[in-house]
Amino acid sequence: MHLSEQELRRRHEREELQKMGINPYPSELFDVTATAKDIKDNYDPEQNNYQEVSLAGRLMSRRVMGKASFAELMDSSGRIQIYVSRDDIAPGENKDLYNTVFKKMLDIGDFIGVKGYVFKTQVGETSVHVTELTLLAKSLKPLPIVKREVDENGVEHVYDAFTDPELRYRQRYVDMVVNPDVRDTFIKRTKLVNTMREYLNERGYLEVETPILQPLYGGAAARPFKTHHNTLDMTLYLRIANELYLKRLIVGGFDGVYEFSKDFRNEGMSRFHNPEFTQVELYVAYKDYYWMMDLVEEMVEKVALALHGTTEVQVGENVINFARPWKRFTMFEAIQHFTGIDISEMDETQLRETATNLGIKLDPNIGKGKIIDEIFGEKCEGQLIQPTFITDYPVEMSPLAKKHRSKEGLVERFEAICNGKEICNSFSELNDPIDQRARFEEQLELGKRGDTEAMVLDEDFLRALEYGMPPTAGLGIGIDRLSMIMTNSQSIQDVLFFPQMKPERQDS
Repeated sequence: MHLSEQELRRRHEREELQKMGINPYPSELFDVTATAKDIKDNYDPEQNNYQEVSLAGRLMSRRVMGKASFAELMDSSGRIQIYVSRDDIAPGENKDLYNTVFKKMLDIGDFIGVKGYVFKTQVGETSVHVTELTLLAKSLKPLPIVKREVDENGVEHVYDAFTDPELRYRQRYVDMVVNPDVRDTFIKRTKLVNTMREYLNERGYLEVETPILQPLYGGAAARPFKTHHNTLDMTLYLRIANELYLKRLIVGGFDGVYEFSKDFRNEGMSRFHNPEFTQVELYVAYKDYYWMMDLVEEMVEKVALALHGTTEVQVGENVINFARPWKRFTMFEAIQHFTGIDISEMDETQLRETATNLGIKLDPNIGKGKIIDEIFGEKCEGQLIQPTFITDYPVEMSPLAKKHRSKEGLVERFEAICNGKEICNSFSELNDPIDQRARFEEQLELGKRGDTEAMVLDEDFLRALEYGMPPTAGLGIGIDRLSMIMTNSQSIQDVLFFPQMKPERQDS
């Protein structure tokens, strides 16, 4: 293992600390009674509060001035200045804790615990006067040094920023230390999920768990990851969706169920796609897709308000307004609006010719539904910035959706598009087992033609439908995509703690 000069020095310091009887990784509990933010927000010099505080965090800077020093401690809430005096932390004859340990053996990134009292410096900065200092964990690797300075106008300037995406995504633990704003993104993501969960719970829907390892993958058009179960000697698949299991629960008597699920699709990666992703799926009996559109509008509006205090969210150069009601287009209306072409009566040959004329390259193995999807994706989706419902899809595109009640050849389905990307998908769910079997068989034929994302036939799901499923509205919302929008993030990797990466290159 190749070690840098700094890494070698820190390992030497670790050994020297042990020789001095100081454990660089002590086991004893360190009782934290306050945070940096708590102190800075609430300290009142007139009340002289916070006379006994205990904080812990990383040492992030240090200015040694002989017998006393100023340093900066960072905990999960932010940073605060600490004042360390030799005579306070090392009273009496033995000054090693200050002269040797603090000045020579502590490094940027080390975890320390401090006890003391709060005061304001002559320049008015809230600080902690340290009376006790404890090393809690020695850092053996140096952090990237990110320098921040505030000019006379109060503008912060950042130097030597840790911005390389390859390093940031691979070493998220470092990214969050030196780029604290990254933590805010993930706090907002959690708040987003919690807001949705509270919304659904308030309406009495049951949160459930369904299998991740499945004998048959279904519920979406995607290629699966597969594995092998040794004891059962059978192939299993990581789920691409949890739809078919949740609909089994509607058959079983629940009126409303939902699941925040990790799903897996063995397909391309991009700034909008990760092979492992999160979505919430909801199924409610006796409802239809019109009702579900109203629910989506209301729930996402609440998310925006919870995260930002307003329905308007800055996303790149655009301000997106999630206030209800959202614009609605049928799929054919959207295509005609953005291309000037009415494709509603075209057969597969005409659709291929239209796509070619529009400059869209098509896989020769895909059918009519996928061609329409390609035209919409290439010519319409990217232009839909404000939240918009696209409704009434061709039946070939939606093997699990109910046929439209009044429009031949279409199904009752919508997608919500925002900032040029789909954020949710919904159906009036197909509950006719005969029709569902015929749709599955059509998918099998597409698979034989070479469509690697065609659905497989699930006999147990068909058996469940034959016992009877009430009219049901279903919904899937991509949590990662919605998080990108709500946190103004440009890449899906920015809203995943640990995105999938290529194998790390090892230097020879």
